[in-house]
Parts: sequence; structure tokens; C-alpha cells
Amino acid sequence: MSNFFTSSIGKKFIMSITGLFLILFLCVHLTVNLLLLVSPEAFNAGCEFMALPVIKVIEPILALGFIIHIIWASVLTLQNQKARPTKYALRNQSQNCTWASRNMYILGALVLAFLALHICTIWYNFKFGDITDHYELVSSRLEQPVYGIIYIIAAILLGLHLSHGFWSAFQTIGFSNQIWRKRLEYVAYFFAFVFGIGFSIIPLYFMIFGA
Repeated sequence: MSNFFTSSIGKKFIMSITGLFLILFLCVHLTVNLLLLVSPEAFNAGCEFMALPVIKVIEPILALGFIIHIIWASVLTLQNQKARPTKYALRNQSQNCTWASRNMYILGALVLAFLALHICTIWYNFKFGDITDHYELVSSRLEQPVYGIIYIIAAILLGLHLSHGFWSAFQTIGFSNQIWRKRLEYVAYFFAFVFGIGFSIIPLYFMIFGA
């Protein structure tokens, strides 16, 4: 069993499972964030829900999932680069796979950079700041043009990352025939669209209409 988890297939399996787990978190996160467009009271109620003990227990598991996903993605990327000659890697890439699939690591790294910014500017204040009005904190950030534009770019990059990552994860865990792949590709594009547009409209709203 230990050999499986240290093998290339095992690492891809773990990365797939953690990736799907993180997609579930994104579904919850987007749902709560969209409450910003409903009312301050609705969003603050959503934040109170996220502060429940059961959610707090999930938080360290989520953080561990992020760490494992990033580590295995880095290891596999380095292994692939060493094992594949440059000329072979560049030959007919545009015909064999999508742009997102060729740049998954770069897309993930850019999303991670935004996540670090998000943690420093919003999440840290949520957890350790003396915040009574979560809506005011988030809306004041999102109505700032620079932060809002960065947020939108990050949402688009996340969508691109998921457009390949979602179906690829299922393929790794066994849904590898052509029928399932085509279906999962459609679902992946759906998720990519929902997350890309869903996260983007929030800063757009605040930049246009204000808090």
C-alpha cells in the first residue's frame, strides 16, 4: 500500500481525491459569497454558519488537502519535466490537448498566489480580527478596483484550472472510457463556467454599484 502512494499513479490518485474535495469546498464558498448580492444580513448569517464547530473541524482537513494537492502537483510536474524531452513536449501540443491542460501547474500557482492574498486581506481578519460586520469587510475590499480586478482574474484562472482538473480527476480514479470522459468534460466546463462567472460577478457588482 505504501508503494502505491509513493508511485506516480498513487500520487495522481491522491491529487485527484484532494482536488475533488476542494471543489466541494468551492461550492460551499461560492454559495456563501453569493449571499453578498442578497443582503448584508444574509451574508453575515452565512458567515455565522461557517463559524459552526463542525465547519471549524473541517478547516484543518481542508488546509491539509490544499497542502497535499500542491505538493503532489509540484512533484509530478517536476517528474514529468525530467522524463520528457523538450522537443517531444512541445511537438503538436495544441493538437493533442487543451491550453488549460498544458498549463495546469501555472494556473494552480496563480490561483494559489491569489489565495495567499485573500488569506492576508480577508480570511485573517475573519479569524483573528475584531470583526462584527463581515459584509462591510468583504464589500469594502471588493469595491476597490485593483483588488476587484485581481479577484476576477483569479476567478477566470480557477475556471480554466477546473475545466481540465475536474474530468481528469475522475479519469484518474477509474472513469477512463471515452463515454464517461466526454460526459465529465461537459460537467467540467459547466463547473468552470459556474465558478468563473459566479466569483467574478461579485466584485463586478461592488465595483459598479458599491456596498
